[in-house]
Amino acid sequence: MASDLSVILPRVLIVSRRTLRKNKFVDFVGEYHLDLIVGYGAVPVIVPRVNGVHMLLDSFEPIHGVLLCEGEDIDPSLYETEVDVSGLSPEELEEIRRLHASDTAIDKEKDSIEMRLAKLCLERNIPYLGICRGSQVLNVACGGTLYQDIEKELSKKHNENYELKPQNGVQVQHINYDDYDGHRHVVQVVEETPLHQWFKESVEKEGKMEIWVNSYHHQGVKKLAQRFVPMAFAPDGLIEGFYDPDAYNPEEGKFIMGLQFHPERMRRPDSDEFDYPGCPSAYQEFVKAAIAYKNKVNSSTSVPQPLKLDGEMEMKRKKIVRSFSIARNIYSGGLGSGLQRIKESELEAGAEFLESNTALSLQQENRLKQMGATVRNAGSYIERLKLNEERERLARNVMGKMSVEQLSDLLAFYHMMGQICSEVLERKLNGIVNDIDP
Repeated sequence: MASDLSVILPRVLIVSRRTLRKNKFVDFVGEYHLDLIVGYGAVPVIVPRVNGVHMLLDSFEPIHGVLLCEGEDIDPSLYETEVDVSGLSPEELEEIRRLHASDTAIDKEKDSIEMRLAKLCLERNIPYLGICRGSQVLNVACGGTLYQDIEKELSKKHNENYELKPQNGVQVQHINYDDYDGHRHVVQVVEETPLHQWFKESVEKEGKMEIWVNSYHHQGVKKLAQRFVPMAFAPDGLIEGFYDPDAYNPEEGKFIMGLQFHPERMRRPDSDEFDYPGCPSAYQEFVKAAIAYKNKVNSSTSVPQPLKLDGEMEMKRKKIVRSFSIARNIYSGGLGSGLQRIKESELEAGAEFLESNTALSLQQENRLKQMGATVRNAGSYIERLKLNEERERLARNVMGKMSVEQLSDLLAFYHMMGQICSEVLERKLNGIVNDIDP
């Protein structure tokens, strides 16, 4: 049963993060992510963050979904331009590296792996869920930019298109190193978005479009890529969630979304109970989309099972195969004598098959045309053979009037061409018989 499930369930790729343990690097993925992916019916496939893996991503096919989560800061060169720079001084950058030492070490291999996966999802409409850093990767992959440090750059500036006063007049704390899981800050949920739908019961109960979320980041979306729509804002105006409305329909295998906060960690103290019923919904809908995407891909690439024939049908099949085999032998072994040694009825079986069959693939039809046979005009199948016999008779009369030198040159030329044609034609005709004869 387990082996059957591994084939049936969709494959979701998750890139690992590395950490130093006993003077060696260890790759890991948080179990909250893995538990939710497995619990909703998908198989997590961990992509190790090791050098060179970004060149081996084809080996992880098939890919039915990609979940990218936490990690180090993204290389600023991937999103900063001369027009859109942070404006931070060298002293400020050094202070940021000191305050956030565990996050500011750039991991270019992880960047390469995750950027390639994000762009692959965008190109092929593969379901994508980005959590924390994963949402930032998605935004950068689509042309958006990031604040290199929220506290330094965003400060007390608010989103010009969204008026929300700071909490009690103080700056929002997006990271708390002393309370990793317990830290919360409020966000305003945007109406008529998937996030609103997932937390609708909770916000209606509270009477305001707000939820308290867990976050652990010092960077965030600065300029949101054009294709995305915000789903939530922090009090300082920072975008905490976004999605592509044109690529969101889980039932049809569409899901492109980024969440800056951590819904998987929003749980009550010393418990696995979520803060809100809607917390796991992002994972649930993401897996639903991965399942639908897998089914859609499989239906478009599925190969029909071989047809089991009864005795009578098997006899007809053998006659058709023999008919094509005879035609092949005539062409490769000589037309005149070949046509005299066989019965015309043996060729008619192939002609009738062509005339009545309308289910040949384009490849099969093209191969059959090499013998002068077509689906639309199967009668020419035999006529072509007879015509070639007449041509052979006329050719003999013409060559009877040629000199020995002319015949020698002609023979050498056609001997060479005959060898080439025979080899090529044999391969093509063999292909036809192999297609019909399983």
